[in-house]
Amino acid sequence: MKITAIRSDRIYREMMNAAPAEKENIYRDQLMKPFSFKWACVGIPLRAEMDGGCDVVSAAAMNGYYAPAQITQERRGEIDQISNEAFWADCENSIRNTLSGFEQHGIQLPKQEYVFTVVLSDPQSPMTVMAGDYCGDGGIPGYIIGSIVPNERSLSLLPVALAHETNHNVRWQFMQWSSQITLADMIVSEGLAETFAAKMFGEDKVGKWVRETTPEILCKTVKPLIRANLMTSDFQALSSYLYGDEIMALRGGQPIGMPYCGGYACGYALIGHYLKKTGASIYEATITPTVEILKQTADFWQ
Repeated sequence: MKITAIRSDRIYREMMNAAPAEKENIYRDQLMKPFSFKWACVGIPLRAEMDGGCDVVSAAAMNGYYAPAQITQERRGEIDQISNEAFWADCENSIRNTLSGFEQHGIQLPKQEYVFTVVLSDPQSPMTVMAGDYCGDGGIPGYIIGSIVPNERSLSLLPVALAHETNHNVRWQFMQWSSQITLADMIVSEGLAETFAAKMFGEDKVGKWVRETTPEILCKTVKPLIRANLMTSDFQALSSYLYGDEIMALRGGQPIGMPYCGGYACGYALIGHYLKKTGASIYEATITPTVEILKQTADFWQ
């Protein structure tokens, strides 16, 4: 198992001291190029074909990351906070322990090489305000990106988010991504990932994307909306049910009455129900097809 850390702290220092015209080149070539396959999978090139086009730089702003132009001397304190060797070791160990856990449970992973990094989030970005001070992106096997507004709490919790994202990395090695992916696939995937992270680090480390939905809101609002749209495969529509009105408003979506990250909370509850009912381990469940999980949890929706 090979895990490669792209040390963003070192790259940010180079950007911080570079001329304004060079910052974007460093960002593209050193920080984002190792993830070029991941970006290509979602239709984002390293460099736009024309000025103002979509590429990894514009995607940074959309995701709430600092844009290259923002990496100035003012960022020195934040860069210092993600420069600790122990922090990078904790991040890598989270990924490694997740992956090795599956192999120890007899699940051979097709993918044996992984790349990860940690990018700085802009605390003023509406997306960061919504997502919180730590988050992650791990839907493409082999590639994991953590994002952070560094502080004592977020630095300690980012490894939890990386376990969540690594669980995605594992599941999508066994499930085929396609244009027919449904809302059910997505809530199951998110529920598995957050349940895995909770089992690895403790339920008290569950992210705000699950924690902020109360049992009453889950039962009265979220579950009925999700149940009626489980087989939705239109990505814009299913994203609304997964992320909720507030986040989708930032992406130009129309409100549907879904609370913040309601789909995540629903998935977490669904997987908890599935594991309790079947006795399956989280390792087994991670590579279990959505249709089988739904078959075993029909009573969850009652």
